[in-house]
Amino acid sequence: MAKAEPKTKATEIAPKDFIAAMDDGPRKTDAEILLKWMTKVTGLKPKMWGPSIIGFGRYAYTYDSGHSGEMCLTGFSPRKANMVVYVLPGYTSAEMTERLGRLGKHKTGKSCLYLGKLGDVDMDVLEEIVRDGVAHMRKSYKTWDA
Repeated sequence: MAKAEPKTKATEIAPKDFIAAMDDGPRKTDAEILLKWMTKVTGLKPKMWGPSIIGFGRYAYTYDSGHSGEMCLTGFSPRKANMVVYVLPGYTSAEMTERLGRLGKHKTGKSCLYLGKLGDVDMDVLEEIVRDGVAHMRKSYKTWDA
């Protein structure tokens, strides 16, 4: 049986070009801010993953099924409905629950943090969440900075 190709993989599109092509408005402004902010917070260069995720770093994973691949350590996607921030360890620990309580307006998915607009969240708390998420990924998986 042929190995399935991952749907989301690194591309050669420049994240700043992706953002520049967005419609003008609050989501584009927030994406410009997050690009600079996440570059500073992670210390990593941004790279596009698939058509709409701006990722930082990468890690290798293997599921129990044997399926394996690579994905960014953390990242974001400026979607129409929400800004999605990817914190791959997820949001189940007591420490994370406490931080989410201090973050401001948001919703969570398995590894997704949905933000309406950056002005509604505490960026210092978001920094704690992103930094700890990257640290967890580096401790738990084989990772690269590019």
